Amino acid sequence: MTGLVIRDAHFPGRAPIDAYGNGGFRFAGMSHRGSLLCVPSGIYGWAPAEAADITPESLARVIEERGEIDVLLVGVGTVPFPLGGPSAAALRAQGVRFDTMNTGAAVRTFNVMISEERRVAAALIAVD
Repeated sequence: MTGLVIRDAHFPGRAPIDAYGNGGFRFAGMSHRGSLLCVPSGIYGWAPAEAADITPESLARVIEERGEIDVLLVGVGTVPFPLGGPSAAALRAQGVRFDTMNTGAAVRTFNVMISEERRVAAALIAVD
């Protein structure tokens, strides 16, 4: 008998974000508690809980898929916080353009851009 298998949260496709708040997101008829990383290969649960938790390692999937991304929208919570230091340097070194804004603005911008079939990714910190 096998025990419970816990897998990383992953939706294999692109979908608009239907709602955000209460510590999570709704998309594609599902809900997810916690932060999200939306890249061309799908939507993934993402570990950072606040902007200060964003590291080059947490952005590795973005860097792996950089050839399919024109811009990364970084939703950093309720208060705008510039992405700097090693994370910004890692993205710039790989030629990834990014824009940092509050999570609500990032969700709205992401939804517009995917509806226009643009090559966009989003790193979204969950908000209450």
